[in-house]
Amino acid sequence: MEPLVDTPAEPGQSIELRVERTVAGGAGLAREPGGRVVLVDGALPGETVVATITRSKPRMASGQLREVVAPAEGRITAPCPELHAGCGGCDLQHALPTLQRQLKVGIVRDALARVGRLTDVRIAEGEHLPTEDFRTVLRCGVVDGRVALHRRRSSELHALGMCMIAHPLVEEIVQHGRFPGAAEVTIRAGARTGERMVLIAPGSAAAAAQVPTDVVVVAADAPQQAADGRAPWIHEVVARRRLRISAGSFFQARPDGAEALVRAVTRALDDVDPLIDRIADLYGGVGLFSACLGARAAVLVERSAAAVADAEVNLSELGATVVRGKVERWRPEPVDAVVADPARAGLGRDGVRVVVATGARRIALVSCDPASLARDARSLVDAGYELQGVELVDLFPHTHHVEAVSSFVRAPR
Repeated sequence: MEPLVDTPAEPGQSIELRVERTVAGGAGLAREPGGRVVLVDGALPGETVVATITRSKPRMASGQLREVVAPAEGRITAPCPELHAGCGGCDLQHALPTLQRQLKVGIVRDALARVGRLTDVRIAEGEHLPTEDFRTVLRCGVVDGRVALHRRRSSELHALGMCMIAHPLVEEIVQHGRFPGAAEVTIRAGARTGERMVLIAPGSAAAAAQVPTDVVVVAADAPQQAADGRAPWIHEVVARRRLRISAGSFFQARPDGAEALVRAVTRALDDVDPLIDRIADLYGGVGLFSACLGARAAVLVERSAAAVADAEVNLSELGATVVRGKVERWRPEPVDAVVADPARAGLGRDGVRVVVATGARRIALVSCDPASLARDARSLVDAGYELQGVELVDLFPHTHHVEAVSSFVRAPR
């Protein structure tokens, strides 16, 4: 090990570091004696580690964990053999689930303070969900006909023999499905209906897929019809609502997580309910929130044609209005509350403008990236809303991914 010096370490040099905290992306943040930040994959807050520098810039470096000199309380041996074999799908398995949730609270708190300049925000861990056998959607590469996931921070693929987080309906396909000629496969299952589907790219490989006979096979370049003529969708049950989910539609990767999101959104709107007459469900997908919240009238805005078709079916008995188009181009209507579930990039300036123009008393913002959450929260606060709190929903245990539901109330004028 190289001696501790004030000069920045160069690639290939190993140094001892004290880890301060976990940051977005899951790495441990430490500092060299001279103050430069070093991000170390696999290092936990409070640990003393030895890391080998892999990338070096004047203000920041990256390091590969070589040795844990003093482990953090809550560090464990990762339980999944695929991770030890090279799979990069679960990057926090070396921490107990209780510690993982604490780390995610810290990641969000750090982003709100550093990016959004918002401090003293109430952040709740949220509901504790099962950490194994839960995932009902798995997007994979293919190696020699077998499904595969990327190695950590690499374009190289690792073929899977099993997956400890996959729901049994998905796990069977992981273990026994074969996809000769395919480059990518998305496996999707309805945990509460038993229905299963695979979406295969390129579409020319769909005919060669080897899966159980109940599995609907859909070519990615022709998602309107399954390869054998069956309907190109499955169903899932969330909060006693049966939802249609087409091959080309986004849906949450676990039904219990979808229910936890609905409950968190309901809490975020708690002082509006039961006075909600009209709700705007923006980036509404297949209609999860409109279907489960029970608003007397809802307008759902979604750009995906497949998701809009599903939403029209899922909301047909609820009197909701479904609008196909970009949220940023939608003409805002007066509503009591807004639920917004944008993609990773967040609302952005134009999305915030639309949300604010509805005049909603309450906003529930669902975010899947801490930095975009912080930027959107800052913009909403600047537009006259108060951030009441943030509740995390741990949809993806064993990974650094964070799902958060933030509650905003229109500030008194």
